[in-house]
Amino acid sequence: MNKIKFGTDGWRAIIAKDFTVENVARVAEGTASWLLSQSKQPVAVVGHDCRFAGELFAETVAKVLASKGVKVLLSRGFVSTPMISLGAVKHGCNIGIILTASHNPPSYNGFKLKGAFGGPLIPSDVQAIEDIIPERSTIDLDKISMTELEKSGMVSIVALEDEYITHVEKNFDLDAIRNSGLKLVYDAMYGAGQNVVKRLFPAITMLHCDYNPGFHGQAPEPIHKNLKELSQLMSSGKFDCALVTDGDADRIGMYDNQGNFVDSHHIILLLIHYLHKYKGMNGKVCTAFSTTPKVEALCKQYGLSLETVKIGFKYICEIMLKEDVLLGGEESGGIAIKGHIPERDGIWMGLVIWEFMAKSGKKLPELIDELYAIVGAFAYERSDLHLSEEVKQRIVKRTSEGFYTSFGPYHVKWVEDIDGYKYFFKEDKSEWLLIRASGTEPVLRTYAEAASKEGAFAILKAAEATLLA
Repeated sequence: MNKIKFGTDGWRAIIAKDFTVENVARVAEGTASWLLSQSKQPVAVVGHDCRFAGELFAETVAKVLASKGVKVLLSRGFVSTPMISLGAVKHGCNIGIILTASHNPPSYNGFKLKGAFGGPLIPSDVQAIEDIIPERSTIDLDKISMTELEKSGMVSIVALEDEYITHVEKNFDLDAIRNSGLKLVYDAMYGAGQNVVKRLFPAITMLHCDYNPGFHGQAPEPIHKNLKELSQLMSSGKFDCALVTDGDADRIGMYDNQGNFVDSHHIILLLIHYLHKYKGMNGKVCTAFSTTPKVEALCKQYGLSLETVKIGFKYICEIMLKEDVLLGGEESGGIAIKGHIPERDGIWMGLVIWEFMAKSGKKLPELIDELYAIVGAFAYERSDLHLSEEVKQRIVKRTSEGFYTSFGPYHVKWVEDIDGYKYFFKEDKSEWLLIRASGTEPVLRTYAEAASKEGAFAILKAAEATLLA
């Protein structure tokens, strides 16, 4: 059997190729062995998102865990990743498990592990589980009855979505949003956030809020190029703001009332601005290496400390567990804030922004202009280069050897290499390029920032020409 390896955020594989009942059972068995080494009577909360055969895979995990002596709290019907993380905290579980491949294409599914604290399981514990995944599962799944497990009390059904909604209602002024007159839109990308937003805001405009395990052939990643229908709708000028979340609803994207896509860099800045300036909250800010340096400028203005970490929310979570963190966020749309769990949560972040708009009486462009007055205007773009492994490795080798000193007209002033290689072209950090190889896909990611969209695209174009020369 193949060795199963956990990547930046869980184990992911193509359904029916490597993501099979047998392999899911193997991972569950390794997880059970680890849990039993940590606790005499471990409890796990288990759920699945909207992907193909989610219920089958979640039941497979429940059967394996229960047969090994781990009590299981199982969600019936799909749930978001934040619901599993919140469930782990609310029910005092030793671990949370969700079957999801997040924003990956529809052919993938995955297995994410969550800690008792309600965030990504710490890397050393994930490694410990990976190390003891057996070559073959020892459990005869056909001989295990879910009905019997429920009767015996080893498996209990929990209503995680209801619990999440109760938690939202306690933490937000939902009436302020509902009564604000704001014309709001939500695009679930056929993902696991769809029912929550329908229940919280039944009157708003919904897109792709029905069950479609194939995601209509589109990877459910909330970036502009994947959101043609939403982009068209928002360009009509009839709506004030749109929130969009990914397949398991832990990542966020937004559109303003002029049809502009609002990326996670701007959302991170808006959240810091609202939480600190408007709500008087303090704490450290922690961002991934690919996030805009404008965060540094805003933190300096507000007297907030900033720490930059490697890409992967687990690194942010580790700091959130040890220190007083106001916000932790990454370029890919995963953001967590104080007062909630140390976990990315697209719906939660969207509600904070909607509450900001409702209470300030301002539209998103006005709020963004407030930020630009402090840190300066900027635009950010990303391009994923799909390359052969040979070309990809050649570029990676060159970056590590300091081969690149310019990209067309852009001359490198200095380089940072926390995770990938970030080339700065101006002393004030207003123009930069990041080159980083994906850890999970045959892709080289390039990221750029400049004062305008055109400037960011020009950097990406120059980078591609130089890298592929």
